[in-house]
Amino acid sequence: MNVIEVLRLPLNVDLAGFVALLRRLQVPHRVVEEGGEQVLWAPPAMADDVRQLYQRFPDGNADVELPVEAGLPESIPTTPSLKDQALACKVTATVLLLSLVVAGLTGLGDNLSTIAWFTFLPFQVQGDYLYFTALPQALGEGQWWRLVSPMLLHFGVLHLAMNGLWYWELGKRIELRQGPWMLLGLTLLFSLVSNLAQHFTSGPSLFGGLSGVLYGLLGHVWLYQWLAPNPQFNLPKGVLVMMLIWLLICLSGVVGQLGFGQIANAAHVGGLLIGCLTGLLGGALTRRRLSA
Repeated sequence: MNVIEVLRLPLNVDLAGFVALLRRLQVPHRVVEEGGEQVLWAPPAMADDVRQLYQRFPDGNADVELPVEAGLPESIPTTPSLKDQALACKVTATVLLLSLVVAGLTGLGDNLSTIAWFTFLPFQVQGDYLYFTALPQALGEGQWWRLVSPMLLHFGVLHLAMNGLWYWELGKRIELRQGPWMLLGLTLLFSLVSNLAQHFTSGPSLFGGLSGVLYGLLGHVWLYQWLAPNPQFNLPKGVLVMMLIWLLICLSGVVGQLGFGQIANAAHVGGLLIGCLTGLLGGALTRRRLSA
């Protein structure tokens, strides 16, 4: 979906009502915070109509009908296609694509020779044992990518599918509201913190997946939305509770006892904590700008 900038407004302008109106009229759009302002994007063919609509109904209007003179298309899809969503959320789509590529290269965790390219620590296989290189040595050899690359490793189809689904749901919300560079920065930060937490808790070991990043994104969206509410960050009811309950179940050790493999609990907790911190800071700054 090709979009252009239609409106640029101060952060203290409440766009919630107008965004709700656009949704009710099924007008494709997105709102991003950029340079201390909020920017509304829409398809080029509808830009003038959206501007006119904002002039007439800046606060939205629950009773308004689609104006005939606005010239908006009679048939607009309620939900953008998957392709349109991917084009609008390029960082989200790219991370998922890279995860698929790495899954193919590593045989979803079965090919140890290619897994070693992406693990937190490089290792060698000798018999039935893995011998890991120390972190200072790996970094001294310039292998800095290993600090974040484990997020692309997945062990099994279910592991990849579940992590991919949640990254799509959470990542695109952040990208649409705060922009692609913010999502990329948060993804790398959460991966770094969760990987370090797992490494220093469990020692040299084989781990990977997007789940530490996911808990970071969840904490970020949760507290950011609490401090600075916005329709883009609205999560389906029960999502937060469900993911926190799942975290507690994993921490209890039940999942491992049932034969589902070891869970990188430290990565989950580390990701959640750093995500809550960024959510608090970002939400507080946005709330301060809105009240200025």
